[in-house]
Amino acid sequence: MYIVHFMDTTAAPQGAQVVSKVTAILRAVSTTMPQGAGTSGIARAAGIARPTAHRLLSALSAEGFIDRDQRSGRWLLGPELYLMGAVAAERYDITEFAREHVTALAQATGESAFLSARRGAETICLLRRDGSFPIRSFVLHEGKRFPLGVASAGLAILAFLPDDEIRRTLSQNDLEAAHGPEHSATALWERVAETRRAGYAVNPGLIVEGSWGMGAAVFDPSGQPAWALSLTGIESRFSPERRPELGRLLLEHAHRLTEKLASR
Repeated sequence: MYIVHFMDTTAAPQGAQVVSKVTAILRAVSTTMPQGAGTSGIARAAGIARPTAHRLLSALSAEGFIDRDQRSGRWLLGPELYLMGAVAAERYDITEFAREHVTALAQATGESAFLSARRGAETICLLRRDGSFPIRSFVLHEGKRFPLGVASAGLAILAFLPDDEIRRTLSQNDLEAAHGPEHSATALWERVAETRRAGYAVNPGLIVEGSWGMGAAVFDPSGQPAWALSLTGIESRFSPERRPELGRLLLEHAHRLTEKLASR
């Protein structure tokens, strides 16, 4: 007696699509922390239909990966993600190592200072410290994601990747369509060259007019740019006369943090 097994050719693609939607929802919710967001807003951010978003949010909530505020109806990250994150932090989290450098940059410059991490073709802000200058930029905050090449942290990391990886990253993401002509492939290659020459990246108000940023890459023990330290503030605080000093401070702290991570 022979038993014939038929391969289910649809299971893998369908499963992959579900995983893609779930991860899009989790990322969308993470960018709204700590206030959370409603179903419609999450669906728009994740690029999926509202009924699908609600169904997946409810399923994730049942497993503890998503939580819902009963008074506001807003969705937030759940306790299971916190527990998993605590375990993963032992390998990936460098905030405790970086905290003193982010704080020192904020104190020395008066600007807002940040630590961002590379996650695939994006950066995500992990840590923010505000300086003493009373006028601040809120383009970047903890949990905020940008594609590589957008914002100073993403440009600092992109610039020190191998050329082939830069080409692949730019070909897979139409940054010009999402962020304007200043983020065309040609314009980004020019800024990559400028960043390599200076050692640090400059964002001259390309995301929000008048809000400038500068960033320097932090390297992992294998020599890959995996994080970035950055500063943001209003345009007048990033004058041509001041930028070299800000760049020097960024490079100094990025180098010290890189050495600290290599020896941990």
